[in-house]
Parts: sequence; C-alpha cells; structure tokens
Amino acid sequence: MKASDLFVKALESEGVEYVFGIPGEENLDLLESLRKSSIRLVLTRHEQAAGFMAATYGRLTGRTGVCLSTLGPGATNLVTAAAYAQLGAMPMLMITGQKPIKASKQGEFQILDVVDMMHPITKYTRQISSGANIPARVREAFRRAEDERPGAVHLELPEDIAREETDARVIPRSRFETPRASDGSIRAAVEMIETARHPLLLIGAGANRRQTCRALPAFVESTGIPFFSTQMGKGVVDERHPLFLGNAALSGDDFLHRAVESADLIINVGHDVVEKPPFIMGQPENAPPHVEEAARAGEARVIHVNYVTASVDAVYHPHQGVIGDIADSVERLTAAIRPQPHWDFGRFMEVKGHLDAHLLEGADDARFPVYPQRLVADIRAVLPDDGTVTLDNGIYKLWFARNCRARQPNTVLLDNALASMGAGLPSAMAAKMVRPDRPVIAVCGDGGFMMNSQELETAVRLGLDLVVVLLRDDAYGMIRWKQSAMGFDDYGLDYGNPDFVRYAEAYGARGHRVASAEDLRPLLESCLATPGVHLIDVPVDYSENDHILNEDIKARSRAI
Repeated sequence: MKASDLFVKALESEGVEYVFGIPGEENLDLLESLRKSSIRLVLTRHEQAAGFMAATYGRLTGRTGVCLSTLGPGATNLVTAAAYAQLGAMPMLMITGQKPIKASKQGEFQILDVVDMMHPITKYTRQISSGANIPARVREAFRRAEDERPGAVHLELPEDIAREETDARVIPRSRFETPRASDGSIRAAVEMIETARHPLLLIGAGANRRQTCRALPAFVESTGIPFFSTQMGKGVVDERHPLFLGNAALSGDDFLHRAVESADLIINVGHDVVEKPPFIMGQPENAPPHVEEAARAGEARVIHVNYVTASVDAVYHPHQGVIGDIADSVERLTAAIRPQPHWDFGRFMEVKGHLDAHLLEGADDARFPVYPQRLVADIRAVLPDDGTVTLDNGIYKLWFARNCRARQPNTVLLDNALASMGAGLPSAMAAKMVRPDRPVIAVCGDGGFMMNSQELETAVRLGLDLVVVLLRDDAYGMIRWKQSAMGFDDYGLDYGNPDFVRYAEAYGARGHRVASAEDLRPLLESCLATPGVHLIDVPVDYSENDHILNEDIKARSRAI
C-alpha cells in the first residue's frame, strides 16, 4: 500500500480518534489517507492551538493526542506546544511534513532541521526515511509518549516517503505493566509513617493519573492522614474532604505552609520537579538564595512515592523512595498502614480552620470591576462536581489554585509546568471534545486569550458548547503584580483591547458583557444552559493582589 495509508493505519491501530492541525502541501498524501480513515481531522487556525488541544487530549485520556503541521513555519509553531506537553507530562505526537529527501529540487526553501530542533523538548524525534520504517517508528513514538513520565514525541514524514509503496505491516500495541515497588521499600515506608507523630500527605502532578486517582482517596479514608496538593495535583482527592488542608499555590508563607512546617514526615506522592517546590527540605541556612521565601519542611523526613527515583539537589533529597507503579504502591501502603494512637493532627486542623475562613473572604464582594475572590466563587458555584474549568496563564491562576476546590480529578486544568499563555481556550475545546456531556468554562486573561483567540472560529465550526470567561484588565496583570512586589514603578505592561462582545460575534459566537458583580453568576448560568460558544467580557480588579497575596496572607499566617 501507499506509505501514507500505512501511516494512518498505524495511527488507527493506536486508537487515534482525532488529528488536530493545519496541513500543508507536503502533507497532502497523508491528508488524503486521513480522509479515507476513521480518524477525524480537526482543522485549527494556528498550529500552536492544535498542539495545545492534542496535549490536553493526552492529559485527560492518558492516550497520545496527535497534531499535524507542514514543514518550516508550521513545525516551528508547534515548539511551544511541544514544551507544554513535555514539561506537563502530557502524551502527544507531532507529525510534521518535509520536502522530498531523495530528490529535492527546491534548494533550502522553508527547510529546517526539524528533528534536531525538536530534540531538546521531546522524548523521541525521528525522520521517517522509508515506508518500511513506518510501523516501528509509529509504535515506538506512542510507546515513548505514554510511558512514564509521559510527554511529547515527533515524527517527520517527507512527501516523497509518504507516497512510496510498501509491503510493511502495522505493529500492534503491546501490553505491559509498570514494575512494582519492592516489598522492602513498602515496609520501610510503613514503618516511617507509623512511627511518625505528625505525618502529612502531599499529592503532586504525577499522582494525577486515572489509576492513582482511584487509589489515593482510599488511602486518605483508611489512614486518616491530612493532605494537601500542588497545583497540578488538584482534585485527585475531593478537596471538600475534611482532611484537605489546601493547595500550594503560593511559594511560601501561606496558611498551609504553617502545617508543612509542623510535619515530621511528608509522604510525597507523585512529586514532579517541573512544579514550583511545595516545600524546601533542610534548614534555612542550607537553602539556596533563590528559595528564601519558600515553605520549609525543617527536619521532616520525606518519602518519595513515584515511578522514578528523585533527582537529588539542595531543595529536594528524600529519605526513602518507593519506586514503581504509584497506584499499586499506594494500594499496598493503604493495606499495610495501621492508624496510630500517637498521631497528632491538631496543628494541621488548626491551620485548616484559619485557611478555610480566609478563603471565604471576598466570595460575595459586590465591588466592581469584579474581584478575583468573587469570580472564583461564582464559577465554582455554577459548575457541577464534574464540570471543567480550564485556565490560561495569569495571576488569576493562583486565585483558582488556592480558592477553587476541585471535586474530581482533572476538572481544574491549569499549567504549572511551562505556564504558557494562550492555552486556555484550546484546552477547553479539547476538554469539551473528550467530555461532551460535561460543562466546560475557559478562564482567560485578555493577554493570553488574544494569543489564540482565532480558535473561537474553530470552536464555533465544531459546534461546541463552551463558555469563555474573558478577564479584562487591559494589561499583563501577572507581571504587574510581580513588578509591584519588587518595588518597581508601573511601566510597560498596558495595552488596548478590542470590543470583545463584537469580536466574539464576528466569529459566530455570542458575546456578553458584565456590568456589575451581581450580573456574573446569573449570566454564567444562562450561558451554560444555552447551546453554542459564549464569551463573557468580565472587567476585573487586581489592585489588591499585592496587598493580599504578598502582605496580608503572610502576616496573618505567621501569626497563627
């Protein structure tokens, strides 16, 4: 058969449902093969958005999301999405085209060494130089993408190779199981936990996989050990649970960090160094200068429960590793641990009381423009337990991480790895395609939204039911917060915006504008109940960010 047909059959064998992207002339044979297949091509308006959608598909399903571009500028537009998937541990395959490699007559026009370009930001990158290589290359790409730790992979398919004839056959998916942790490491961890006086559980990004999400709630119920999470560990255990202490949204000096400092043992499940450290090991005098304000674990011992061993540095050097399939390790720990009468969680619960009270402040603030606390409270109130909110990158991400209680895994989708702007809308679109029966709200700052706002047309064309909450402060608010915290003058961060209501309507979406804080919740409810793509222009007031996040929380948490 033609090599491009074989390539698509290999994708079908891997269970691929969608290919997101923008074809070019170098992809036309592959495009024709896709037309005749069971795979749906989702045409986007920018390759970066296609990559964000593919990565989010991978994040939500555990299966590799696939995106497509042509050579040259099409391929370079995928670089940010590749880094997004690689740092965020999202399985994604990028397919890029290339000029003929055997008899090219076009010199160097649009030709870059894309394989070499992708090497630092992927787990695997190869050019396919023969139709006979396609089955092995595709199978290996999917294996690498989905193997722990998941990430981005890349295959380049030149146009002359795509039209070759080949007798090769698809290599079927292989079955495998992640190795189990040793019995000795389980016994050592159980002894450390049972002899500790103030054990504390941390849920990290690596625990936010489907199997582990089933195991950790049972661990919490069985042991009664309080827990907290990193930003990308949100929702693994329902955050309404009475033992949930909070989210490590801030680097240090939040109420939560008083509990961390009181722990004598931290059970760190799914630690991923791409996230800002939720705590710093060792004494303050031994910590690197750049982590002076981070939360400290003091003399607490640390158990590292993960698929791989921990890289040791001055910030993180655990005392005991439990290395193997995380879900299996958690299940075995749950079965072995016996709650101890000497465990004392009083300090943790005291801290929780202060934090819970603080999170209620501002939830019904009537001032306008809307304050972040009111925004988060209203969005949480209108979404059911399984509703999804996807966040672009901005200062509001900290408010959602800290204030929005996730009730199920991967229902508060944020990026605390690459932390790229522009991903909020494409991620919401992918979430709606994966979970068509669940309501989805994208929360975007005006800066990040405009980086991929053209995908409104894609969402409308796909017939998605989607609500986009556009937070308008006419500036890069996150950087302004940092600028203020460093004592610099306000400079270089203001810009103009279009009329977002008319902008949305120009794409065929429905545009709305909030005129008061009281308008927001009923408007959200109305948009969620009405089919189609809705954009809500919400003026937001970030004027108290510096005071609350940098001064008030720090002072009040240090006082308890």
